[in-house]
Amino acid sequence: MANFPTSPQAQMPLAIDAQVEIDGIGMGVLSDGTPFLTARGLARLCGIQHTSILDIANDWKSGRPGILKIHSLLQTHGLSYDEPYTAVMDKGTLSHAYPDGVCLAILEYYAFEAGINRKDEALMNFRLLAGKALRDFIYTQVGYDPESHVPAQWKQFHDRMSLVYNAAPAGYFGVFKEIADMVLHLGQSGLHIDSNFVPDISVGQHWGRHWKDNNLEAQFGERKKFAHNYPEYFPQALSNPQESNCYPEAALGEFRRWFRETYIGQGKFETYLKGKAKDRSLPVSFAQLAVASYQDPKLLQ
Repeated sequence: MANFPTSPQAQMPLAIDAQVEIDGIGMGVLSDGTPFLTARGLARLCGIQHTSILDIANDWKSGRPGILKIHSLLQTHGLSYDEPYTAVMDKGTLSHAYPDGVCLAILEYYAFEAGINRKDEALMNFRLLAGKALRDFIYTQVGYDPESHVPAQWKQFHDRMSLVYNAAPAGYFGVFKEIADMVLHLGQSGLHIDSNFVPDISVGQHWGRHWKDNNLEAQFGERKKFAHNYPEYFPQALSNPQESNCYPEAALGEFRRWFRETYIGQGKFETYLKGKAKDRSLPVSFAQLAVASYQDPKLLQ
């Protein structure tokens, strides 16, 4: 069986795909499909205080006998973890997700190996959840299908893109499709679009002014209107289909230069984010993280 190292420094940033709380047990699935429990949820399964789980996390590399026993239990299943949890950003807040492999090892420890600290509740739950049962239980509770699943944090981008990808007429481009790289970059930083974060509106307004102010129609040809639709669960869908501008493909080079040098480079994107944070459409932390993610000079070259 392959190892599942979970050191946050060793992976692309993960996010929480789906999460629920059942009878005080917080659980969910990460964007790579890993089922997890929260520290409090794991503690509840084990019949212990959640501070004991935090102590295990803090002492993970200490060599303390109890910790070594948990590592030994992991190794019997062919598993090893650099850290007992995966650190993930969830709407601008750092959370710790304990993967199912770690959870079962800690549960087994408190069921059989913890000496005077053994817990009958841990024994009962281990018997119920050993093997794949915990994984299957979490998947069922959060409604996650590992065989056919668009990760939740990408779903709104996926659904929007599916509606606009081929919506513009041949020979023309729409703004949302052309800023997909930005949306993907933000998503990889743990920041995903939703009905409150629709950056193509801001980009489209500024680009439209640039188009008119510089009479780009004379250089590239007339822009056209096309039917732009939002997914039905977006509030904006009430006015579907919406007329949006699309532009001659000959202007793509100019659009990309303007987007890199002016919209991003001259701070228009930062202004948009700060405005969203000010009117409370976005958390301040989201806006700060999005701005910081674009402060790498390589992204402006």
